[in-house]
Amino acid sequence: MGKRSASRIILTGFSATGKSIVGRELARRLGWDFLDVDEEVVRQAGKSIPQLFEAEGEEGFRRREKKVIRQVLSLERRIVATGGGAVLDAGNRELFHGSGMVLCLEARPETVYERLSKDIERSGQSAVRPLLAVGNPLERIRSLKAARQPYYALADFTIHTDDLAPEQVVAEALRDWQSWEGWWSRVPTSREGLTPVCEVVTLAERYPVYVGWGLRKDLAGLLSSVGLSGAANIISDETVFSLYGKETEGSLRKAGYMVNSLALPPGEASKTLDSASKIYDFLVKKRVERGDFILSLGGGVIGDLAGFVAATFLRGLPLVHLPTSLVAMVDASIGGKVAVDHPQGKNLIGAFYQPRLVAADVQTLTTLPRREFVSGWAEIIKHGLILDAGLVGFLEEKAGELLGLDPELLTEAIARSATIKARVVSQDEKETGIRILLNYGHTIAHGLEAASRYEGLLHGEAVAIGMAGAGMVSQRLGLLSLSKVQRQSRLLRKFGLPLSAVPILSGSDKAKGAVLKAMEMDKKVRRKAIRWVILSDIGRAVVRDDVPPELASEVVGSLLKVTTG
Repeated sequence: MGKRSASRIILTGFSATGKSIVGRELARRLGWDFLDVDEEVVRQAGKSIPQLFEAEGEEGFRRREKKVIRQVLSLERRIVATGGGAVLDAGNRELFHGSGMVLCLEARPETVYERLSKDIERSGQSAVRPLLAVGNPLERIRSLKAARQPYYALADFTIHTDDLAPEQVVAEALRDWQSWEGWWSRVPTSREGLTPVCEVVTLAERYPVYVGWGLRKDLAGLLSSVGLSGAANIISDETVFSLYGKETEGSLRKAGYMVNSLALPPGEASKTLDSASKIYDFLVKKRVERGDFILSLGGGVIGDLAGFVAATFLRGLPLVHLPTSLVAMVDASIGGKVAVDHPQGKNLIGAFYQPRLVAADVQTLTTLPRREFVSGWAEIIKHGLILDAGLVGFLEEKAGELLGLDPELLTEAIARSATIKARVVSQDEKETGIRILLNYGHTIAHGLEAASRYEGLLHGEAVAIGMAGAGMVSQRLGLLSLSKVQRQSRLLRKFGLPLSAVPILSGSDKAKGAVLKAMEMDKKVRRKAIRWVILSDIGRAVVRDDVPPELASEVVGSLLKVTTG
């Protein structure tokens, strides 16, 4: 596989969304080569797709498909149209997003059915796709699309083709590519071998995410690469600043930056409007201007707090995240959610405000308290459970080395997890769609945190317990088998994460009531109904707002070991 490049465009999407037609015209306009993966599989096998399915089954076809994808993505100046089901394979998804710009062509099930019906009429065949050779093809299309949608949504860009002529889709695709190519050419690709592991691309912002061992030594160069030259205002906590504050100040001053620093008490208790006010006072005292920037040095609490201040001081200052905790590296620093807590709920006061740069130095995890390090794995496990079964397998296989701080494997795990978060955020910046899947386990987790007044449980611990509860809900609704719920539990235990809130919250009806009340205040509540993120499979999540209150109460009670009667 080649490195990610602006000279490759990978087209994904369901059958009949126009990938081949659009891909050929795009290739002609750009002067590149075009390849349809399905056509290449047929050419190499000497058999049609229906014949391959009959002779080798879907599994055999997918093996051939993966081989062709790996071959073609090693070449530059190439438009590649993939089969509709290619995104289901985690290895394929990794190849796509590691090789070039991923563009999804989308269409409603009714549009797909209409187009396929016309193809059938033209060809005189009874079925165009083996997977649609069923009694009710429209219902089959709906079912297949629903299962694949989370993976289609990870594309860098999506074009809805229902009401567009092919030439209109091509024009929009070219605009997307020009935007991508223009930004990609500005990304530093060879700063002592450094390249971003991913980038976040929203309607208004684009920024790189770097992950590496010892990355903080390159901080000044990375800041310069994104055009930041004003005063650096470091916001940190007292613990992290004692470890990395002076070193960070020194390296920035040596590179010519003026530096101001403020360290706050560590912990969730600092994530308040009072703390934000203290930072405002500090910035006013230092006469900070719009050309200056905020640099958060610390974990998720500092990132949220410093980001909230950056979003609101002088109507917005540039923001840079230097996460030093595992949770912050893979989750909190990516995506632009910034907030402070309210006594009635976590993160109730906040904004969406994207940073200019995220630089995660994996080496800083060697000084992280063991409990905080372990806690952070909950977010990485969550990313695998909702969107990437391959990542789940990797974590299961490499748990010992990862917990042992193996530099190479640890960097790989963080990079893979951060990439998942970046792709979801790029598709849905303000949580109107797929981004809600990132809240798997968080409905119960935020309830536990608020009920315990943010004491006793680390965020990752609360998320792990929340995932245990969400797994129970998934099973009780008939979506997830007991064996898969047990697989999730084994993985959480393997990383030393808790599956119940005992003894932090006492097993009483009062404690259960406090958790349920806090859950009702959660940001994911819509029209008084809690929107639950639950699993339909390992690597596949769905959203439901019809979870019976009595089931939620029963599950929370089991997590607190509340006994009845």
